Amino acid sequence: MLKPAIVALSALTSLPTLAAWQLDENDSRLHFLSTKNAQITEVHRFDSLSGAITDSGELTVTVALASVDTGIEIRDTRMQEKLFETGTYGEAKFTASLPADVLAMKAGDTGIYTIEGSIDLHDENVATSFMVQATRVNDSQYTVTTVAPTLLKAGDFGLTQGLNTLQKIAGLDSITMTVPVSFSVTFTQQ
Repeated sequence: MLKPAIVALSALTSLPTLAAWQLDENDSRLHFLSTKNAQITEVHRFDSLSGAITDSGELTVTVALASVDTGIEIRDTRMQEKLFETGTYGEAKFTASLPADVLAMKAGDTGIYTIEGSIDLHDENVATSFMVQATRVNDSQYTVTTVAPTLLKAGDFGLTQGLNTLQKIAGLDSITMTVPVSFSVTFTQQ
């Protein structure tokens, strides 16, 4: 009696299943721009991203705020401490439910989608959408890239005071309170 149950269990566990998708950190990038003194725009990034898509299409992408990389170490430290307050708020998180047609894509399919979700950052949860191009590269890989930047307002996330502090420390006339965000991420089926 036990032997047939073991055989049946082995057969079920060896069947291919629709597994969760994991963000490939080595093949994923998230960038944002900042503008200071009304005309100096710089590109920054976060180096540590993680994320997953569940079988039901629930998407979560997490950004480690301490991984901010502006190309200047002291500025990174100031942004971590004064803007993001990484000692208290270690991460930002985007969550969304993906449209069914994204999940139904076949290898080689590409489409433009608006992904509506929310960003949880600095104890604020803000509805946010990204216009993306999703490509099902093969049976086990998706790439998703923004086709236009999404504008995020510092005030929506309680970051205005932090930006004002950074402006004062750096002796700047201004730092814009709205930043364009873009990304290119790869998800691999596990």
